[in-house]
Amino acid sequence: MKRFSMFVLALVAIGASGLMRPEAVQARPTYLPIFKKEYAKLDQAKVDETKCGICHGGEKGANKKKLSKYAAELKKALEKTEGFEKFPVKGDDNIKAALKAAEKGDAGGGKTFGDLLKEGTFPAAAE
Repeated sequence: MKRFSMFVLALVAIGASGLMRPEAVQARPTYLPIFKKEYAKLDQAKVDETKCGICHGGEKGANKKKLSKYAAELKKALEKTEGFEKFPVKGDDNIKAALKAAEKGDAGGGKTFGDLLKEGTFPAAAE
């Protein structure tokens, strides 16, 4: 009987651990290659080095919850994309359209994000 009780307890523990899964990660690996193609004037080596840090805070974009002002504009544009609730947004055309929409955002100093990117300057990092 003791052996059976331990077996049932083990099954319950395994079942409960399946219910306590960590928050799902939402990687967006397709965004960076499209960003690189759209903004070829940027220093591509720096883009490769910065990666997620272009939009996210922390060391090389490690803090995914912290967004730069540019990323906030991009997020607003992506939210208008059909199927946004099924993040990550798919389709190169959808992502390119969101990048173009984010260019219109105010980067400060009388410039838009599009102005900065066309000059080859990165938007300010997340604070």
